[in-house]
Amino acid sequence: MAPPSHPSRPRRSGASILLPILVPIAVLIMVAVGVGSRLQFTERQAIDTIHTVGSEAADRVDVEATVQRVDAAGRELVLRVRVTPRGAFGEKEGTAPVADLELQTSAATLGDLAFKAHERLATRDVQVAITGGSISDYPFDAYETDVEFWAVLGGQDVPVRVRFSNNDTLFSITAAPTASPQEAVVGLDVTRSGSLLVFAVFMMVVMWALAASVLIGAWYLSTHGEGLVWPALAWMAATLFALAAFRNTAPGTPPIGCVLDWFAFLWAETVIALCLIAVVITGVRSALGPDGTRHPWRPWRRTPHGSARSAGRRPGGS
Repeated sequence: MAPPSHPSRPRRSGASILLPILVPIAVLIMVAVGVGSRLQFTERQAIDTIHTVGSEAADRVDVEATVQRVDAAGRELVLRVRVTPRGAFGEKEGTAPVADLELQTSAATLGDLAFKAHERLATRDVQVAITGGSISDYPFDAYETDVEFWAVLGGQDVPVRVRFSNNDTLFSITAAPTASPQEAVVGLDVTRSGSLLVFAVFMMVVMWALAASVLIGAWYLSTHGEGLVWPALAWMAATLFALAAFRNTAPGTPPIGCVLDWFAFLWAETVIALCLIAVVITGVRSALGPDGTRHPWRPWRRTPHGSARSAGRRPGGS
């Protein structure tokens, strides 16, 4: 009597196997893109924000001050200034003052601005010193300064209004306007932008992940007596030098010895270098015999069943 046949189990299709994996990945991608879009939109709004401080009188001097670049190493920021006299103070639709115009600034600004009467006003770039913080704290360094303007037209103090904005995408600037009858003051807090901060933290995580990967590989090669595995050694050496090039891609050109180095880069380089040396030493020791000579070549070895089997080419054979 034939044994009863069991119905065969239906095989799962490739789509049904990949579906539980692809759906969470797609959801994670959508969440990541959504969060990134929100962060980018928020940072874009911060860059497009214009802070206004000063007089709203019809006869006044308008000053548009825009941060072009922040030099943390030089401890200064470059401020592009455009001056426009309004009402009775200007002629030719505000392109020239009716009298000699002097725009005086705070002590942090390197120099005042002077314009001749009836001459076309040109945009000027001025340097403003920043204080507090240190670039060695990169990417968590923060600075502060004051931007102050008051106008003198024909020897008389006149009202002034300042419109302040930031064009440096590597820094986030928070402005605190302070108004007075004849001058405009803006207190600035300068920090690294959110995108730069996220990228710098990501770099530190990647550095430690690469160092951990090399450490695990070195542990495996050393404990299993694999000898000198040249592809593995090439990978470790390439990681050692690639990590230095990766560090130099950090935005803002941080100096050696900053937080990025002491939190991740220097230690990751040390771990990788020590692992490379340890693998070479253990590989050489395993390749040598107890007396310091190389292991003899054994063309024949015994199989578990007791029959002789060639470990290489057979003596006298092809």
